[in-house]
Amino acid sequence: MVVQHNMQAANASRMLGMTTNAQGKSTEKLSSGFRINRAADDAAGLSISEKMRKQIRGLDQASTNASDGISAVQTAEGALTEVHSMLQRMNELAVQAANGTNSESDRASIQDEILQLTTEIDRVAETTKFNETYLLKGDYGTKDTVIAAHDAGLDGTLTQNTTKATFTINALVMGDTYTIGGTKYTIGVSGDDLDAQLANALRVLGTSADDLNTGEVVKIDGKSFTIGEETNVKTSTVSAAALGRFASNGSTLEYNGKVAKLFSESTGGEPADGVDKKDATLITAAKAYQLMANELRAASSIGTDQIIGLPDAKYGDTTITITGGATAASTVNGKFDSAGDNYVDDNKVSFIITKGTAKVQKDLTFNLHVGSDADMTNKIGVTIESMTATALGIKGLNVGDTTGKAATYAIDAIADALAKVSAQRSGLGAIQNRLEHSIANLDNVVENTEAAESRIRDTDMADEMVTYSKNNILAQAGQSMLAQANQATQGVLSLLG
Repeated sequence: MVVQHNMQAANASRMLGMTTNAQGKSTEKLSSGFRINRAADDAAGLSISEKMRKQIRGLDQASTNASDGISAVQTAEGALTEVHSMLQRMNELAVQAANGTNSESDRASIQDEILQLTTEIDRVAETTKFNETYLLKGDYGTKDTVIAAHDAGLDGTLTQNTTKATFTINALVMGDTYTIGGTKYTIGVSGDDLDAQLANALRVLGTSADDLNTGEVVKIDGKSFTIGEETNVKTSTVSAAALGRFASNGSTLEYNGKVAKLFSESTGGEPADGVDKKDATLITAAKAYQLMANELRAASSIGTDQIIGLPDAKYGDTTITITGGATAASTVNGKFDSAGDNYVDDNKVSFIITKGTAKVQKDLTFNLHVGSDADMTNKIGVTIESMTATALGIKGLNVGDTTGKAATYAIDAIADALAKVSAQRSGLGAIQNRLEHSIANLDNVVENTEAAESRIRDTDMADEMVTYSKNNILAQAGQSMLAQANQATQGVLSLLG
């Protein structure tokens, strides 16, 4: 029996210390709710958990970023809704002003409202902002934007590329009719002399003096003549060869539902300025091309910083001079080739328009970061073009002229502006839909990552309570055993007595 080393007490004390230490850890886990309170609790688990926490918090913020992006996009799109409404009203006003029943004062009143709406579109673009960022007036710096060309309501085909537009029509021939600026023009019949004019007129009508048959009717200046073997004024019978006796410069011939009008020039040739001196709607093909070029120029200059130049006209491979005069021939029932005097079927006249430009602010661009990593694929770019009246191509829109032609041109310009706003709104709507899907995905990833992180980091309260109860019992038992072990050495005192 020894008293220097009480191994029973030492063992009981050691075990009690271990139990107390374990009980302390259980108490810490139960009180904090975390299974890992320090790296020593689970070094590997702590590393994994912190990595997951970084991802979770990053994704939470990314979801917030996407929500902020939706708010910004909705702010811009809401403002463009009002711009759309104003443009629709402007279109309504332009259509109203184009009507011939309006007086000049009526169009002046309509113009006043057009100006107010244009100013309001500019104001909306200049003042719409989100978190101190202006959304619709563009970014710093300027650029030249190309304004679309317009066909001025002419009958033909307009094609456009980046800087030029091409308006194509069938080449005009004698007898053709064509509406320009609301006026219906007829290409007059010309010739070196009256006989040549009459011959050309019959070709326009689809026949000739040799092909006219007895009994057929030809009208000359409204009077009907029946083709016969001999001419008889009393019975209005005339031989085909004698038709010239009843026609003159300026006459109108009708046959088989077709009409041909002769120029009234005494020589039978084309008028020098391209317009018949007695009938302003009877013109040469060259004059028609000149009028068309002027219309195309006026219609395509709307919204540009300066009036564009006259289009270049091409007749096949030949350049047509359209600055004045009768400088382009018009054939009879056919078209010229590049040589200018041979029949070529289905030749075309093309007007090549160099588009005008306007100086506007550069596009506003910002990126929404919708991920927890630095990967650039986590960025969603938002681009909003300047939506000022200048950028929309309606700056200085005029509908107040006396004829209503300017209002007609304005309709096309407003249509382009509507299309541009629609495209921008469509783009913003697409981005908003994308962001909503991004938010749903982010929230799903956060939820599942939090579940995984919880399994690593959080305390299972039920299991830990079982452990705590076990350690609590062991601690009480250890204390009891330590007391018993300390009493075991008391027997030595009886030997010393």
